[in-house]
Amino acid sequence: MTAADLRAMLAADHLTHVPGVWDPASAALAVRAGHRAVHLSGPAIAATMLGRPDLGYTPATQIADRATTLIQALEGVPLLADADIGYDSRNDAVWTALSYQRAGISGLVLADGQDAGRSADRIAALVAQVPGIVLVARVRGRGLADTIERCRAYAGAGADAVLPEDISEADDLGRLRAALPAVPLAVNRSETARGRGRLTGAELAGSGVRLVLHPLAAVLAALRAASLTYRTIADEGDAGDVDRMPPAALATVSERPAARATVSDRPAARTTGSDRPAAVTPGIDKIDT
Repeated sequence: MTAADLRAMLAADHLTHVPGVWDPASAALAVRAGHRAVHLSGPAIAATMLGRPDLGYTPATQIADRATTLIQALEGVPLLADADIGYDSRNDAVWTALSYQRAGISGLVLADGQDAGRSADRIAALVAQVPGIVLVARVRGRGLADTIERCRAYAGAGADAVLPEDISEADDLGRLRAALPAVPLAVNRSETARGRGRLTGAELAGSGVRLVLHPLAAVLAALRAASLTYRTIADEGDAGDVDRMPPAALATVSERPAARATVSDRPAARTTGSDRPAAVTPGIDKIDT
């Protein structure tokens, strides 16, 4: 698997929604729903392996190990994974990228640190030595002006895209786009954002956003469903009418139909003008009914 599909999404003129996955079943379900890329995040691993919110640090070894269990279920759909800051030095960042690539990961999200120059140095080393992996630079600046300068430095060092943290307003994204018109943007879709600040797909696309990450939406939905099921069993002695997948469908989650579409011709679950996913080929997401 190469990074070509991810880079094509960054060069496109529309959004691609990238949902979070955390195990083979969630990965297979995302593929069946028509998604063209998926995201393995540190918070998702913290939630599902430790039962805790994001600790701010998930070892690269855990990310790479988990990725190896997902790749077969993804059937060629590219996997974008968190890499924190790549760790202490430029050589550590290169090592992390190489281990991710060997695990089948197509792209990584590399966070910056306090020292923007050191972060740019890591990016340059990674791009030079591991060109076969997409690099999205996560940027946390001290205000909009600092964020723009950091984004400019990281794009100049070779990052394929930048993900500015704490920028969600249309005006701020517009200023960033005006300053760096040729740099693709990625954003996290916050699970708590509502109303002002929760931009539509058309607004995001118009601001240069090409990837929208949803790291925890499916994890939280799955945990909520499990919570309701456990409560119903405790109260009533069985799961009763709790909505859930039919037992017979479980065997089909990771099936590999002979006529399954490839990544290049699979219908895209991308944003349309109404910020809703485009229609998916009938039958590709029917295992839950």
